[in-house]
Amino acid sequence: MKRRRLFNQLTLGAIGAGVASACSSSPKVFTPNSSSGGGNPRIEWRMATSWPENLDIVFGTAQRMCDRISELTQGNFSITAFPAGGIAPPLEILDTVQAGTAECGHTAGYYYTSKNRAFAFATSMPFGLNPHQHVAWLYGAGGLELIRGIYSAFGVLNFPAGSTGNQMGGWFRNKVNSVSEMQAIKMRMPGLGGEVLKRMGAEAQNMPPNEILLGLERGNIDAAEWVGPYEDEKLGLNQYAPYYYYPGWHEPGTTYELIVNQAAWDRLPVEYRQALELAAFEAQVKMLAEYDAANREALQRLISSGTELISYTPEIIQGARKAANDLYAEYASQDASFKQIYDNWNAFRGGIYRWNSVNERSFAELIFSDT
Repeated sequence: MKRRRLFNQLTLGAIGAGVASACSSSPKVFTPNSSSGGGNPRIEWRMATSWPENLDIVFGTAQRMCDRISELTQGNFSITAFPAGGIAPPLEILDTVQAGTAECGHTAGYYYTSKNRAFAFATSMPFGLNPHQHVAWLYGAGGLELIRGIYSAFGVLNFPAGSTGNQMGGWFRNKVNSVSEMQAIKMRMPGLGGEVLKRMGAEAQNMPPNEILLGLERGNIDAAEWVGPYEDEKLGLNQYAPYYYYPGWHEPGTTYELIVNQAAWDRLPVEYRQALELAAFEAQVKMLAEYDAANREALQRLISSGTELISYTPEIIQGARKAANDLYAEYASQDASFKQIYDNWNAFRGGIYRWNSVNERSFAELIFSDT
């Protein structure tokens, strides 16, 4: 009966508003009372995130998950979302959740490739999968189970929990037309996209979002990528870099994650686990919808305010593609865990490309031919 009620609420309930006030660093478990929804305990968690609070879609997604979990559990399981720096630095969320300082976090796996290169598969791979292809790999072809095998070594369980969609290629202070010109730049680009840049001769930095604008303003970096028009406009990246490049070959379908301390997860009642998993799944769909809707308008505002939209040259794209393929081959030869995931992912990539070239590419060519 409780499980049926949980799923009925998922279908019929409205998304909650607001987030509970901050609580202590350890979860509080209270004795059930008459409003405790059938005897389950009241539990409070903290969620560390990688996102500044002013980025309303991505940080708003973390808040919405907290609201939804509270709603699905009649207020008995509450999670407070903290912006970057509220509990931990933005690129240290995995360490924080692993240690149990926060029971869960909202972050991106590719921030942690220094710990294991295979974390990049959780987020996005250069010249990889677009958003719906990535979800198909995760949920339909065993990708999620493989990635969870990497996280398990850190005592953490992960759930896909938000997609930015196809990203843009980045903001540049000066135009770049060749690989040799790329070699002269310092660019904010995390994950394996940054490693590809290094192989092309550029300097790549894994800079958290709240530091990107300052990096451009002070000239510490010459270029930066973040997400797409809406969030890039929020950060103000167009103020110091007028040239906006595409396509986002480095992140064709970025997925963020809700990561949970495994020991804390194991202590949860089953209904609370279901609520958390369902809220994360909703976030995956909702965030992508919000970004696509917001980006279409933000791009026009940026162009109207003087941003110049530029396509990467074929030489740069070809150089980046070769560097990416060389990188994958090298990592697979050196790292068994990377190879295990790469072999599965690469086989899926080839198959889904062939299928989508028939159904989606043909339709895209049809509808975009008149625009």
